[in-house]
Parts: sequence; C-alpha cells; structure tokens
Amino acid sequence: MIGDGSLRTRSTAATAAGVDHVRLSYHYLDTGDIDGYGSLLDEDAQVRRPDLAQGRGRAEVLRTHAQIAGPPTRHRIYKVVADGDAVAVTGRYTHAGRRGQSGTEVDFVDMFTLTDEGMLLGYRRFYYVAPA
Repeated sequence: MIGDGSLRTRSTAATAAGVDHVRLSYHYLDTGDIDGYGSLLDEDAQVRRPDLAQGRGRAEVLRTHAQIAGPPTRHRIYKVVADGDAVAVTGRYTHAGRRGQSGTEVDFVDMFTLTDEGMLLGYRRFYYVAPA
C-alpha cells in the first residue's frame, strides 16, 4: 500500500545498516581484515581517493585497499552524518609509516553511497590541506 510508511521504514533501516557498515569498514581497514572489509562492499563498489588508484568493482577495491590496510593505519572518526543512501564521515587519518618512510596525519572527509540494502556502493575521500 502506498503511503503506509513501509518504504520509509526500509529506507531508515538500510541507512542505519549502512552507517554500521561504514563504521565497521574503518575498523576492518585499521586491523588489516580485508575479507571483513570486502563483506561490506557491493559487487559494483567504486572508490576514489587521492592517495590510491581508483577502484572499480569489489575485487579491484580490495586489491588497492590491501596496500594500505592494517597497522600502522588508523582512522579516528569525529562525526558521521547520514541521510537516505548517503553517509558523510569526518575524521583523522594516521599512517605511522613503515621502515624508512615518514608518517602521515591528516583530517579527511569520506562521502559514502549505500545500496538499498545498506551495503557500501562506494566512497570518495577528501583530505584537508592548508591553503598556500
């Protein structure tokens, strides 16, 4: 029946599941659990980040993220804002660097898109850079 609120309920439930998946994605990447991370991605996932090659499709996204997953990577989440199929996350990204490399610590914003089921369809990352 149209107007019975069931579509809104499904949408709210999918958004809530998507927010949980977004939060879990950072945990999985920080701990190096690529399989866990992959379980949150839609088959057609797409990722755009300035520090990685663009990933299209779950397998490619997993390959690119395997390069940066696990310690010494750390995401500290400041805020999560969600509406419908969109989730925005602000936080701080830290990568301590490996032998002979300097570390990175920078604020970021990730803009996620969710499927109707709350899976991660993709995200785009933006880093804060001070003006010259």
